[in-house]
Amino acid sequence: MPQSQAPTSPAESNRRKFLARSGVSIAGAVVGGVVSGVAINHQASKAANTNANDRINLGVIGIGPRCTYDLKAMLNFDDIRCIAISDVQESRRLAGKKLVDEAYGTSDCVLYHDFRDLLARPEIDAVLIATGDRWHADASILAAQAGKDVYSEKPCGITIERCQTLAKTIAETGRVFQAGTQRRSVPNFQKAVQLVHEGKLGQLKTMHASVYRPVMGNTWLAGEPTPSQSTLDWNLWLGPAPWRPFNQAYVNGKWRGQWDFDSGARLLDWGAHTIDLCQWANRSDNSLPISYAPEKDRIVCTYRNGVELIVDFLDDPFGDRAPHYITRLGTCPVRFVGEDGWVETGDSGELVVSNPTLQKELPLAEKRVRGLDVTAHARDFFDCIRTRKPTAANAEVMRQSHVACHAAAAAWITGQNLSIDTSTMKFDRPEANQLSQRPRRDWASLS
Repeated sequence: MPQSQAPTSPAESNRRKFLARSGVSIAGAVVGGVVSGVAINHQASKAANTNANDRINLGVIGIGPRCTYDLKAMLNFDDIRCIAISDVQESRRLAGKKLVDEAYGTSDCVLYHDFRDLLARPEIDAVLIATGDRWHADASILAAQAGKDVYSEKPCGITIERCQTLAKTIAETGRVFQAGTQRRSVPNFQKAVQLVHEGKLGQLKTMHASVYRPVMGNTWLAGEPTPSQSTLDWNLWLGPAPWRPFNQAYVNGKWRGQWDFDSGARLLDWGAHTIDLCQWANRSDNSLPISYAPEKDRIVCTYRNGVELIVDFLDDPFGDRAPHYITRLGTCPVRFVGEDGWVETGDSGELVVSNPTLQKELPLAEKRVRGLDVTAHARDFFDCIRTRKPTAANAEVMRQSHVACHAAAAAWITGQNLSIDTSTMKFDRPEANQLSQRPRRDWASLS
């Protein structure tokens, strides 16, 4: 039997038939109560799949470089067991199996090329989703409807509509959700927010969130011969994104910056982290800025309380970040400015404060954690699976911060000052509202 296929029982064969029949409607919209043709008791699904003494069985959907990084941290937890991996690329499936089997000293990790087969396994309690942007929301929605708790890499939704639908699905199904915005669980970012919340900077006035300079590309690469489905399933790779001919460069990462595959003109690549941290600092986890004004090198976003969020475009985000930010502080820097001073921090783990009296508040250098470290964030997710409490970056936190990112991107794309109704997430300009959702390809019926 090929390694990319799991043993198939008669019951699983029936589930696969259900998957094929039900995939189109589920992929296109939230379908309450049914996934893969199997009725779900939402009241029962609100209870943890595991009790306090049980192991949590983890499945993986999409295992590229970022997922490998996340999974390595998760494999260190004694109470977690990764039992299955799904990826549309055979080479990645095999590399993932090697990683997992070597960590456990077994050969038990089962592989799938179609994630719906993984979701049909009732013994899987939770999934780690780390596909490309185009798939995050759809895979998360299907996973939640299948009764799985979800850790999704960011951006969690490629449009405002997808973010809204994902959050609604998580609420309806009672699943635990963690957005992969792990900086919420990294000590230096937590400390910077704490300084704001404790009034150590005085009244908050301005926040700065760093992002790449936005781009709007959508150039098709030349078509190449499409690989066999077992080697690379091009239909499933595309998923809900519009069809275009296969080119290996997309699969190797060239999809980034392409409108069909990416989120908000690439603004969410860092913005999902940095704007999210500003949301937290402003105590806005249940709201977002109400106005967005694009300028040449930034977008000025204003909250109802008058605090300004400045989204700064960096021409060299991985190099010299001056004069906007202190380069040595690392990638994804943020700065919070109050009446009595400011604090700035980034992925290096160091904090810089303007007020010398705050130096004693800062953690010791030897206790620094890099901003990319997912260990504490992943632990929070698994702990919340047991307690059923909200995670640090739960679905509502994700919804508000991601919509803020998409709204800022819409202002830049249209070149217009925008206002948003925070209850409906609708803009005051029709052209901006047209960016809130995208046409969706019927991928499921072609599988």
